[in-house]
Amino acid sequence: MTPNPAGPESATTPKAPLLTQSDITRSWLIYYLGAELSNSYERLQSLIFCASMIPVLKKLYPIKQDLAEALKRHLVFFNTEGIMGGVIQGVAIAMEEEKTRGEPITESSIIGIKTGLMGALAGVGDSLIWAALMPLVIALFIPAAARGSALGGIAPLVVYTGITVAISYVLCHKGYTLGKESIVNLLQGGKIKELIYGANVLGLIMMGGLAASYVKLSTPLKFSFLKGSEVVVQQVLDSIVPGLLPLVAVFSIYIFMVKKGPRYTQILLSVVAISVICSITGIL
Repeated sequence: MTPNPAGPESATTPKAPLLTQSDITRSWLIYYLGAELSNSYERLQSLIFCASMIPVLKKLYPIKQDLAEALKRHLVFFNTEGIMGGVIQGVAIAMEEEKTRGEPITESSIIGIKTGLMGALAGVGDSLIWAALMPLVIALFIPAAARGSALGGIAPLVVYTGITVAISYVLCHKGYTLGKESIVNLLQGGKIKELIYGANVLGLIMMGGLAASYVKLSTPLKFSFLKGSEVVVQQVLDSIVPGLLPLVAVFSIYIFMVKKGPRYTQILLSVVAISVICSITGIL
């Protein structure tokens, strides 16, 4: 009797169906729409991440018990920058698919890769998306808003959303295609550090330009001396560093946020109170 050349394992081990591009896109869309909205105080983004995985997990795990176990491992604590998080989602989907194919991928390895990537990619996303891209898009349309054009208020929302949708979509599909090894190698390389550093510099330049252009602060104080000489405080300050008072105001708020955290209501009320007091006394 001729033995089966494929071996007994191939006859008994079922192969999971391949996930299609539409399956990945559907999961990505769920995550993108809720990544910054659905947050648990205990596990942060785990709820939306788990919900986004449901379409692919249902296809990969037709047995109810296996599906339940898969859902549980994606309910563990998870938090990263929403746009860059698409990479982690793509990698997680790829690992789940390979696991159902019999590859030596454990539950702990899937959780571990998510945990390991979420902090690193959060730093990349905060630097590129929030500190560089968003200020740049807003700055492009501020002149239109200053002229009273509705384009200045609407266009940033449309342009920023369009760019982030494209970035997140590509990252999710690339994460699925490349798998976990490529992402880990990229994060360990020197190029990603250079990218983060460059994005930080660009973000600081943009925020400095916005502060200098749109934070208006000056003092009308004048001091008179003997023989009719007069010293205008604002002229003295401008001769030392142009825009010194706006710079001091911006850095004062920044230092407060570093020390006390992002207490926006307290900052706004303090700015209003100081402005009123300084205006009444004639200091500013």
